[in-house]
Amino acid sequence: MTIGARVLKTGLAVALSIFLSGWFGFPSPIITAIAAIGTIQPSIYRSWQQVWDQLQTNVLGAVMALIAVRLFGITPISVGLVCILVIMISIRLKMESTITVTLVTVVAVMEANSQGIEVALERFLMVMTGIGAAFAVNVIVFPPRPRKQFSEQVKEAYAQLSLLLRTAISNEMKEQVYREEKEKLHGTLRKLEDRYKLFEEERKLLARTKSEHARQLLVSKQTIKTLQKGSDLLDMVEEHYFAAKGAGEWAQRFDRQIEELTKFHEHILLKLDNKMKPHACGAPKEDRLIADLADYFMEDPEEHRRLVFVASSMFEYAYHLKRLNKVIDHVQQRKEGAEAAEESRETG
Repeated sequence: MTIGARVLKTGLAVALSIFLSGWFGFPSPIITAIAAIGTIQPSIYRSWQQVWDQLQTNVLGAVMALIAVRLFGITPISVGLVCILVIMISIRLKMESTITVTLVTVVAVMEANSQGIEVALERFLMVMTGIGAAFAVNVIVFPPRPRKQFSEQVKEAYAQLSLLLRTAISNEMKEQVYREEKEKLHGTLRKLEDRYKLFEEERKLLARTKSEHARQLLVSKQTIKTLQKGSDLLDMVEEHYFAAKGAGEWAQRFDRQIEELTKFHEHILLKLDNKMKPHACGAPKEDRLIADLADYFMEDPEEHRRLVFVASSMFEYAYHLKRLNKVIDHVQQRKEGAEAAEESRETG
């Protein structure tokens, strides 16, 4: 078992919060540590947003706690009512992620208020110290790199997809192994969607032009779309190919076409990493296959439609591969043009 960066940073944030709690002379490090645990986020942007949201909701929670104590005193019912109000307000403000730490603040402030306003303020500062410690650790120690992680997960998804596609028609893989690998692919695609959102959020902190931002997002989105279409092709093969009459007659041609598509996909990803020339990727030809399938379908539309469903999904996968290839070429050309213009200004 490997220890992920977020797990390690959570431990470091707790350790730092406990150290700061002792340094500031707080009576107990528990509240500070709890606040630190709830603040670690998978990106710098989300971490900063979390700190800002936590500051707002915790101030609001502390104020509400003080008012409630003055009006109703400290009773289980008053504490529960304030917690309900804080939850409702946090949801209304779309700050659901801050609820846990804010409730810790509310309970701590209300419990400490009987000992004086100074103690209640101290409890609030303990919470904010934990939040600050977590933010510092998240930014300084192994800062999140959504773009790099996105690229690594794209390669992982392609490797899983390629293995499944190359053995789908030939049906060489054991059923249990196939199911496990397919589930891994679906899990990786879900992670890619989440990583894309982080990548999109992170760019709000980067000093880049809006046009470059839009181009990079377009490449990333089309990359995910292409992988999803490859996964859809697997579903079509599984659902329709083996149930289609006469499928064996087309096995070799389908298998060869899918092999060419996966190779084309691999070359595109290499180009994305700047390891291939801009126009080195040649898309596989499919005109002859389309014509032959059209003739085959017209012979008996009712009996042969299942095979056409599979072919349609395969051609859609090919379409999105070609689109991804064009998008990458366009982005790289624009980037090279911008770099050349910048170099010309510097030398001129």
